[in-house]
Amino acid sequence: MDTFPYPRIRTIILDDHAIVRHGLASHLSQERDIEVVGSFGSGRELATALKNKSCTADILLMDYSLGPSEIDGINLIKLLRTRHPSLKILVLSASHNKATVNMVMHAGAHGFVGKDEDVADLVRAIRSVASGRTRIKEELFTETGHKLPQANITAATGDDEDGSGESLLLNRQELSPREYEVLRCYLDGMSVTEIAEKFMRSVKTISTQKQSAYRKLGIHTDAELFKIRHQLENG
Repeated sequence: MDTFPYPRIRTIILDDHAIVRHGLASHLSQERDIEVVGSFGSGRELATALKNKSCTADILLMDYSLGPSEIDGINLIKLLRTRHPSLKILVLSASHNKATVNMVMHAGAHGFVGKDEDVADLVRAIRSVASGRTRIKEELFTETGHKLPQANITAATGDDEDGSGESLLLNRQELSPREYEVLRCYLDGMSVTEIAEKFMRSVKTISTQKQSAYRKLGIHTDAELFKIRHQLENG
């Protein structure tokens, strides 16, 4: 009998597509150091299993965009981080622009894998996150231009498994409630002047809050904001 000398990485999968869940479980189960201990099609099923302790794991591999009746990815990450702080969250998503990655990481995720990456990259990401490192695709590091000092982060280069390479990551605070207000009003079609009148603030203050939010999200234009509209509205 083939035995593995070290504890396996207990992994659970959350994805609303059954074929994707089965495919991921099949691929990951072929790795000697990874054990798939649960697979769920909804956040509610996952939350119930974790609450009842019928499923315990080291890593949650979760799809960022679940069904329309589901809690959105950002709020689900925050909820899980609050209720299960020892669970490491690795997000799997087809949407991997830097604004999405920024919000996911600030919500409390430990890593991010694009659905266009290879299964081998996913396996390396699981191992990196399980060992306590943060994993993000290298291109999304270099786009930010900000170093995160004294962080144990692994870029998705495929040849930096020990985390010794220099890594870059967004090092920004989460949006403040007022910054969210401004962006949501702007997305609803209100001008900066109208937003200022609504909240009885100066036009300068509203403009400053809008630009501050843009910096935190890693975006620069209104067009980029509208591309991530659904994420902000559900966040």
